[in-house]
Amino acid sequence: MKKQVLSCIQPTGEMHLGNYFGAVKNYVDLQSEYNCIYGVVDYHAMTMPYDAKKLRLNTWDLIISLMAVGVKPENLFIQSLIPEHTELGWIFGCMASYGEMTRMTQFKDKSLKVKEESKDSFISAGLFTYPVLQAADILIYKADYVPVGKDQTQHLELSRNIAQRFNSQFKTEYFVLPEILYTETPKIASTADPTRKMSKSAGEKHWIGVFADEKRMTKQIKSAVTDAGDMPFNQETGKREMSAGVTNLLQLLKACGKAKEHDEIVDLYHEGSLRYGDLKGIVAEAIVEMTTPFRERKAELLADKKAVKNQIKASSAEIRKTAQQTLREVKEITGLLNVKA
Repeated sequence: MKKQVLSCIQPTGEMHLGNYFGAVKNYVDLQSEYNCIYGVVDYHAMTMPYDAKKLRLNTWDLIISLMAVGVKPENLFIQSLIPEHTELGWIFGCMASYGEMTRMTQFKDKSLKVKEESKDSFISAGLFTYPVLQAADILIYKADYVPVGKDQTQHLELSRNIAQRFNSQFKTEYFVLPEILYTETPKIASTADPTRKMSKSAGEKHWIGVFADEKRMTKQIKSAVTDAGDMPFNQETGKREMSAGVTNLLQLLKACGKAKEHDEIVDLYHEGSLRYGDLKGIVAEAIVEMTTPFRERKAELLADKKAVKNQIKASSAEIRKTAQQTLREVKEITGLLNVKA
């Protein structure tokens, strides 16, 4: 039998190339090898200041975007359509320690961001406890593997700790301990400042939307930071070192599936004959070529948005059956009552 993979993504706005290459492309590729469930976790998006209308719009836009790049609709669910997540989250909250929660680095980072960006500096308890809900997202489907980046490994360890604690407290082997699924995912930096990762929070010039107009994409790539042409030579290799800007453009080219072109340009760079205008043109062309089918597919899906919504509500209902079964069994093990018991 195929192993179970679970991964979730927050609906925080338009998908950019950093999101796509860093996670979403992996979602698509894993579908051929594993049983995959992918959740759009709108409850998690509530932990930071947000607009209710935008949250709903962003949720559906992300669903359509995921489908447009190749995620199968039957593998998708929306978290708020499966209330068992939050119910299991409460049960797990009683099995996670306060000390564990205070050590979560993302809470510290996001709390600091709230203080910097918000006038009243309100930090929600949900931001503090959301790793427990994340554990429920994973364990409710008894996932064997969770593909995560290095910034999320701490949260997966919490999920494993909760599963172990549950099994130990109730003398059972009920929960599988999920494992990290490490896959090769390129780290895409901002083309405006290649020392920082591509991110919407950094400002408009720091990210490139997967579904952006091709003229805008091309303009952003052609204005990318490279170097002043005075990079030092590495004494060990005898080759000129490569700046973060040039490295990032080459990373984008390779991520678009242009490995041969990537290698040829690296050779030109070390020969000293590479023109950065040519590099930017080749990268822009590769990105436009890769994303054009995505834009076309998204336009088709948006033309029949009602059908998409019905499809995802149906897939969420089907996926929910697994969550319901898990929760019934957990309540039985923990001494809680089931409605039909």
